[in-house]
Amino acid sequence: MSKKLISWNVNGLRACMTKGFMDYFDKMDADIFCLQEIKLSEGQFDWEKEGYNVYYNYAEKKGYSGTAIYSKEKPLNVTYGIGIEEHDREGRVITLEFDDFFMITVYTPNSQRELTRLEYRMEWEEAFKKYLDSLKEKKSVIVCGDMNVAHKEIDLKNPKTNRKNAGFTDEEREKMSTLLDDGYIDTYRYFYPDKEGVYSWWSYRFKAREKNAGWRIDYFIVSEDMKDKLISADIHTDIMGSDHCPVELVIM
Repeated sequence: MSKKLISWNVNGLRACMTKGFMDYFDKMDADIFCLQEIKLSEGQFDWEKEGYNVYYNYAEKKGYSGTAIYSKEKPLNVTYGIGIEEHDREGRVITLEFDDFFMITVYTPNSQRELTRLEYRMEWEEAFKKYLDSLKEKKSVIVCGDMNVAHKEIDLKNPKTNRKNAGFTDEEREKMSTLLDDGYIDTYRYFYPDKEGVYSWWSYRFKAREKNAGWRIDYFIVSEDMKDKLISADIHTDIMGSDHCPVELVIM
């Protein structure tokens, strides 16, 4: 039996709900559906869905960050955050443990304009990789979400002009390289190593989506031991409702 996994940065779940989110959710019929940037506070709005177990991780700051996972199968265990207080205040990580793998959704911190948060981002990257590696020692790992980095020049429309901008700094790209060199697979590039012009995020400014001036910053990354279980990967560029579009992975 194959499993369909979807990840989507909804840039505010309540806003996305008014733009067709529920129709898309039903149509995709995913086994696991991960969300980032839900921008909710606890008790403010919890969308339950029949047939799914639902898990939310909220940021302490109102209307900011946050993640959610909807899973048809009830997990063995659920963890919120990575166990480090300074990194767990923004609701950025949820981990579900199943028999064969850990499913992690992540909303990686943005380095911000002028790179004001780059130093913090580097600390986060170190801590998050250690967290993934500790899980990988126990069983297979699937991590998905908005990882806020375009890894290679092929992953964004204008690499030259964005060279030192947040999401395409040498430092951020190097962290992604380190992760992938250390026993993880970028599933979209596994299936489409040379495919150009397919992105998952577009700025709301300058008609970027209309012009397809985008970035591929949303990922499904798996530990190498899952290579034989990969069936397909996709990026649903036709789906509106957010400045990001959903990304998909199908596994055995």
